Amino acid sequence: MSKVTVVGAGNVGATVANVLAHKDIVKDIVLLDIKGDFAKGKALDSWQQAPIDYYSTRITGTDKYKDTKDSDIVVITAGIPRKPGMSRDDLIATNAKIVVSVVKSIMEHSADPIIIIVSNPLDVMTHAAFKASGLKSNKVFGMAGILDTARYRAFLATALDVSPKDIQAVLMGGHGDTMVPLPRYTTVGGIPVTELIDKKKLTAIVNRTKKGGGELVGLMGTSAWYAPGAAAAQMVESIVKDENRIFPVCARLTGQYGLKNIYLGTPVKLGKNGINKIIELKLNAGEKKLLHKSADAVKSVMATFTKMKIK
Repeated sequence: MSKVTVVGAGNVGATVANVLAHKDIVKDIVLLDIKGDFAKGKALDSWQQAPIDYYSTRITGTDKYKDTKDSDIVVITAGIPRKPGMSRDDLIATNAKIVVSVVKSIMEHSADPIIIIVSNPLDVMTHAAFKASGLKSNKVFGMAGILDTARYRAFLATALDVSPKDIQAVLMGGHGDTMVPLPRYTTVGGIPVTELIDKKKLTAIVNRTKKGGGELVGLMGTSAWYAPGAAAAQMVESIVKDENRIFPVCARLTGQYGLKNIYLGTPVKLGKNGINKIIELKLNAGEKKLLHKSADAVKSVMATFTKMKIK
């Protein structure tokens, strides 16, 4: 069974570890944080939950990278949220230094791990991790699309008064206001969503999805963690079980949709080797225009990162 490391024992990281432990599909989870006792406490709390919720996965907390030795999968949630008065460039600089440092430390102890990035700004942090790791791009990707589509599906389930289990959807582009939900590829029990809801309501749901993270920050004063943590755990599950599930993830495009050398949200087939295939949808002119607009927004953030020359 696989060994999984989760870097960052904050709300998101601890949720990834806890949700994954409940799936009972890996033997060991290492929860690493610069606050070692904090990580040990979160891990111990989850381990004491095991006899109650009936799982065998052992979670260990640590602040030492040597404890991550021979990890098969690494989920990186480390970084800081954007604070009042903090510019986008400040956030990029701070989190890029953290992510690059984490990736290099991980690679010292694990030869060929799969790395999943959750840290924000997601698209450029995944690009930074790819550059720092030296791994092939199929082994370095980001969690965003599963979370964004989950929000979209949850809003639709509320509006239609149906189970979210029956809603399937695809969402592409950058993680943020320029994301591209695709109503044409959204179904409810196999029925196109456009047959069940009027265009005005659907547009309102799409716009709410784009601002989904901000809505939660406004309500709680901090970023979400239950859904993001569960989304990352679902990606790990598909890899560990080699399910080849089709998920929207932040992947490195190599010519698909007329885009290359950029990390952007796209449907992929996710299995034991990481991304087994990038699925290129046949977008119409309007959808493709929105995707390229989203790509331009990501490129501007990547340009800022490149100028920083973080090593």
